[in-house]
Amino acid sequence: MFDFIVIGAAQAGLSMAYYLDKLDQNYLVVDKEDEIGASWLNRWDSLKLFTPSEFNNLPGMDFPAKKGHYPNKNQVASYFKEYVERFNIRVKLNVFIESVKKENNVFTLKHDNGVFQAKNVVVATGPFHIPYTPSFSKKISKDIFQIHSNYYKNPHQLKEGPTMVVGAGDSGFQILNEVSQTDRITYFSGATDVRVLPQEILGKTLWWWFTKTGFLSFSKKTWLGKKLSQTKQPIIGTDVRAILNRKNVIPVGNTTNAEDNTVFTESKEINNLKNVIWATGYRPNFSWIDGLELTKDSYPKHNRGISNIKGLYFIGLPWLHTRGSATLGGTKKDSKYLAEYIKETINKSA
Repeated sequence: MFDFIVIGAAQAGLSMAYYLDKLDQNYLVVDKEDEIGASWLNRWDSLKLFTPSEFNNLPGMDFPAKKGHYPNKNQVASYFKEYVERFNIRVKLNVFIESVKKENNVFTLKHDNGVFQAKNVVVATGPFHIPYTPSFSKKISKDIFQIHSNYYKNPHQLKEGPTMVVGAGDSGFQILNEVSQTDRITYFSGATDVRVLPQEILGKTLWWWFTKTGFLSFSKKTWLGKKLSQTKQPIIGTDVRAILNRKNVIPVGNTTNAEDNTVFTESKEINNLKNVIWATGYRPNFSWIDGLELTKDSYPKHNRGISNIKGLYFIGLPWLHTRGSATLGGTKKDSKYLAEYIKETINKSA
C-alpha cells in the first residue's frame, strides 16, 4: 500500500515526486516506457525546445546549460535522468497502467503484470495520448507512406518524391522546414495566416518577456486567462513566412478528403504524393479512470488539478491553471500548489 502512485515519469511526474518526498510520503512513480526521458527521446531527431534553459528548471535543480541555450530532446532526457539520480526518486519503468478504480477509500491500479494499491493517485501522463489522423486517411493508397508526427524521426524515413505535411502547429512547421530542405516538392496543408513570435525581442528571450509581463501566470479563471485559453497557440521561433516562400513549398489549404492516390485539398487535387506526414495533434484518453468526470473536450474536470474523486489529482495538463502549466519549467508551480493542498489534507486528517 502506497501513500501515492504517480503515473508518468516526465516533467510533471518528477516535479510531483520531488514535493511528495519533501512531505515524507511513501510514493512510487510508474511509467510505461523503458527509460527515463523516453517521452522526449521518441520525438523527431531535430526537435529543440523553444524555451531557453533558464526557464526549464524542475524544482530543486537548474537545467544544466548556459543561459539562453535552447535544449534538444537528448539534453532534456539527460536532465530528467540526472534529476532522478540526484533526488533518488523512486521510479518503476515498463509499467502500463490499464485502469484506476477507487473502492473503500483505496485506489487499485491494474497494470500488465499485476496491481498496485494506493491511498492517492497523481496522473501526470500529459495531454498527448492518442495520435489523431482524420478518418479519410484510411482511404489513401497503401503505396503512399503515411506517418503521424508522433512517430516521425527524420526525412530518411520517407520515400523519395513529393511529400505533404499536414498541420499548422509548432510541430507541423518545424517538420515542414526540415522536409522541404531536402529539395523535394513539399505540399503544406493548413492555415498560413498563423501568429508567429520570435524567440528573442530587443535582446531578451521571448520567455523573459512572458515572465516580466505575467503572460504565463494569468489564471484560466480570470477574464484575460479565459481569452488567452481560447486563442490558438502562436508559432514560436520558426520563420514560417520564409519556409512558405521556398520554391519547392506549395501551400494547398486544408485537406478535405482522399481516395486511393488522390488527396483533395481546398486549392487542388494532389495525385503525385509519395508521403504524408500528419502533424494533426492528439486526442486525450482518460477513459481508464473509473468514475472520472470529463469536460466536453474529454479532459478531466478539476480545480487546479484536484478532481471530483477524493485523492485523485492531475498535473501537467494544458491550462491546468495557466498557459505555462504544461511547459517544462511551468509544471513546478502547479506541483507545489498540489503539494501544499495535500499537506493541508494530511494535517486535517491527522
